[in-house]
Amino acid sequence: MPELPEVEALRDFLTGHLAGREIVRVLPVAISVLKTYDPPLTALEGRQVAAVHRHGKFLDVETAGGPHLVTHLARAGWLHWKDPLPGGLPRPGKGPLALRVALETGAGFDLTEAGTQKRLAVYVVSDPREVPGVARLGPDPLADDFDEARFAALLDGERRQLKGALRDQSLLAGVGNAYSDEILHAARMSPFKLAASLTDEETARLYAALRTTLTEAIERSRGMAAGRLKAEKKSGLRVHGRTGEPCPVCGDTVREVAFSDSSLQYCPTCQTGGRPLADRRLSRLLK
Repeated sequence: MPELPEVEALRDFLTGHLAGREIVRVLPVAISVLKTYDPPLTALEGRQVAAVHRHGKFLDVETAGGPHLVTHLARAGWLHWKDPLPGGLPRPGKGPLALRVALETGAGFDLTEAGTQKRLAVYVVSDPREVPGVARLGPDPLADDFDEARFAALLDGERRQLKGALRDQSLLAGVGNAYSDEILHAARMSPFKLAASLTDEETARLYAALRTTLTEAIERSRGMAAGRLKAEKKSGLRVHGRTGEPCPVCGDTVREVAFSDSSLQYCPTCQTGGRPLADRRLSRLLK
């Protein structure tokens, strides 16, 4: 799933390719992705793109004097820039294409979604806060005013484990499964440690890991074409998705805990005092 760094890189890429250009056609190919109907998609046509924003994992294309096109790529969605766009009308039900946006220049982008779980979402709204997922977002961890004190206040009294707390979009916007693993590895903390149990020193360490991990991921992706961002994300991960490989910090073997629809990866030496974590399905979690 694209997370804060990839969506921020897409925002930066689209700003350079969309801002000031006119949208001439918006073609829905998979009607299921469209979550709003008023304003209609046609309200975007004939308008210039004023800016591109990011809200957590949501992309927001703002048109001048018109509505916003807000997209959540979900687990298997992606954005493909094409210059020029293919000719002719796309055929519904054929392949992963869900939505096409065409500019007056002949370029544009496709939104696609692989797999059978169709969760890609597109909204056309007057204000991005009309999107329920945007309205419930917590603070952006890279915002200028998101300091250590504000982070500590969020975790104060939080009885969940760190892994779940970091992934909660209403607590903190933009961090998902992959980067929560990376942040906890950088902070040298167990994913099952209770958020409320952190000492002041541990809170400071987790805050630094949060900001540094996300900032470095964005810097690695800056200036890249949209099509290269997935590969860049994978190459930069140290523990997530690397079960059985050596930890790049200590050389211990990266381990995994599997859940019903996801998994987490961690290094026992760096994060849990050398002890392997119990599988969640056994209902016994090691701190």
